[in-house]
Amino acid sequence: MSETNAESDDEFEPFRPYLQVLAETQLHARLKSKVDASDVVQQTMLQAYQARQQFRGSTDAERAAWLRTILGNVLCGMARDFSRQRRDVTREQSIQAVEQSSLQLANLLTAGTSSPSAALHRHERANQLAHAMLLLTTEQRQAIVLKYWHGATLAEVGQELGRSTEAVAGLIFRGMQKLRGEINEL
Repeated sequence: MSETNAESDDEFEPFRPYLQVLAETQLHARLKSKVDASDVVQQTMLQAYQARQQFRGSTDAERAAWLRTILGNVLCGMARDFSRQRRDVTREQSIQAVEQSSLQLANLLTAGTSSPSAALHRHERANQLAHAMLLLTTEQRQAIVLKYWHGATLAEVGQELGRSTEAVAGLIFRGMQKLRGEINEL
């Protein structure tokens, strides 16, 4: 394989953890028993690779936005495929919801600023957070996603995870400590 082909093959790979966290936050509860977030990311990466000639951007921020759009389309398609009913809006994942999750991921780290360098910094920090989130246990990650992305109460998170409110509080506390430690090391 030539060097340019190897470079183009890897152009999307650094975004895999970022997409993984977004997929986990947006995968509808009814679909989680049928499909895993890593399956969604794999399908997204496959579609991105197949359509790479259509990408017209040049920056990582533009590449991330393009990949988020593909991820949103994959989620919508999976929701439609599994529902096989007339259009049920509650089962579909919207592209806007993926965009909102991406913003929440970035906002968890920094306040909104408008300069290009600040936008690049936010993108880098969001990618760092995505990598750090994948180092958490599954339950810690689920608890944090439910609490901070979906705005669930501790009781609601506990019900979803089958744990007490106190156990959920501990999961979130330890998870956030680990996130902060991992991000500080980067």
